[in-house]
Amino acid sequence: MTDLRASTTAPARAKADALVLAVAPGPQVLGAESLPRPLRSALSPEALTALGVSGKADEVLRLPGGESVRAAVVVLTGTGPLDEEGAPGAEQLRRAAGAAARSLAGVASAALALPADDLESAAAVAEGALLGAYAYRAQRARTAESSKPPVASLELLTPLARDRELAARVERAAVLADAVSSVRDLVNAPPNELYPETFAQAARDAAKGTRVKVTVLDEEALAAGGYGGILGVGQGSERPPRLVRVEHAPSRPKAHLALVGKGITFDSGGLSLKPPTGMVTMKCDMAGAAAVLAAVVAAARLDLPVRVTGWLALAENMPSGTAQRPSDVLTTYGGRTVEVLNTDAEGRLVMADALVAAGEEQPDALVDVATLTGAQVVALGSRVSAVMGDDLLRTAVLAAAERAGEQFWPMPLPEELRASLDSPVADIANIGDRNGGMLVAGLFLREFVPAGPDGERIPWAHLDIAGPAFNEHGPHGYTGKGGTGHAVRTLVALAEDLA
Repeated sequence: MTDLRASTTAPARAKADALVLAVAPGPQVLGAESLPRPLRSALSPEALTALGVSGKADEVLRLPGGESVRAAVVVLTGTGPLDEEGAPGAEQLRRAAGAAARSLAGVASAALALPADDLESAAAVAEGALLGAYAYRAQRARTAESSKPPVASLELLTPLARDRELAARVERAAVLADAVSSVRDLVNAPPNELYPETFAQAARDAAKGTRVKVTVLDEEALAAGGYGGILGVGQGSERPPRLVRVEHAPSRPKAHLALVGKGITFDSGGLSLKPPTGMVTMKCDMAGAAAVLAAVVAAARLDLPVRVTGWLALAENMPSGTAQRPSDVLTTYGGRTVEVLNTDAEGRLVMADALVAAGEEQPDALVDVATLTGAQVVALGSRVSAVMGDDLLRTAVLAAAERAGEQFWPMPLPEELRASLDSPVADIANIGDRNGGMLVAGLFLREFVPAGPDGERIPWAHLDIAGPAFNEHGPHGYTGKGGTGHAVRTLVALAEDLA
């Protein structure tokens, strides 16, 4: 992983291959007063305009460093519009630093001279740069040289470099970036290598060096326990399913947060087969489980005083002579029966088992994360996720996401749509009204959230991350193509809030 340290070194004296500066619309270099006069003159608003620099977000330009700085290259990264006080927001700094870091793949070192005069700004620059310094290179063989490694080391230039609070913030940024990278690695892994059994082993490996406890239920344990949803989805594959429980349990937790993640390691649609083009990115259908795993490990590494349990519902949805059929009836964990009308609505089946199991431990809050519906992408696009559920917890998730810099939007659970899930032969059907399909899926999951000690349903929120979990388009900010690690930072922020 890329190394990052804070320093009070002046930009001109930073010993690095590249010096990164922020440019806002105008255009104007932020913090230009700290630069030597020759460079300040070369980067005047008039000169930037002549170069075609606008300062818009995701704009990155390299220029020769010149004799007034040690760095061979100066990198200008756009922030987008400033606020009323003439400053960029935390997420703008994350994205600007991340875009610059992405552009510096193959470079040994870079100094970050972006606005970092306060703790929030400095931490945002550190986090964004570390998030941007990522590349998935595991599958390269003969083309390995064409895929450059991330920038090796970063120096954050800030007057707060000796502040102990900043050191803690930088450490948090490193933990979060490592967690996001671990999700990206899992999502980007090919499905012939990542399947339920190897995913379970990846969970064990991720927990090494921490106090996270990992428990794995194999197909025999699942059958003995009555986990009919996970078994039903996985029965068409030669690779049997798993249910993995991961737990961070401090000695005196202030709260208990349970997380449930959808882990379909490849989704062909089963007998309700997807079209060929619809399968191309379906290795990403386990992004929810990967996010849950990473969030629990991050909570442990940050030593958060809150108990966090994660449930990874892992299966491969394949068509075969043993696959479940449309009109099959499954008995899920806890005894509720489900009529399977569409085998491509499989994520909610594995989640049903895991939600009941997670709820049996009576957590204070229960959050599920899933690449659940194509309807989410239709409604909110590829960068904004949906959050549904109980009002208070939904609001808490949105607040955590806002602070983390991830985009979520509140969606309703209209009661009138629930009737479309009624089945003539079972307790519930796995699909209902196509219109509002994202909301119908949320209503289905709500049926499996158990009651708490007071007899009321455990506070619950459902995060549908189908679009933002995998970037099929061009890179932006700190996000490259492929797996994004979306939702990890929100889940960690939510755990911090509960703590």
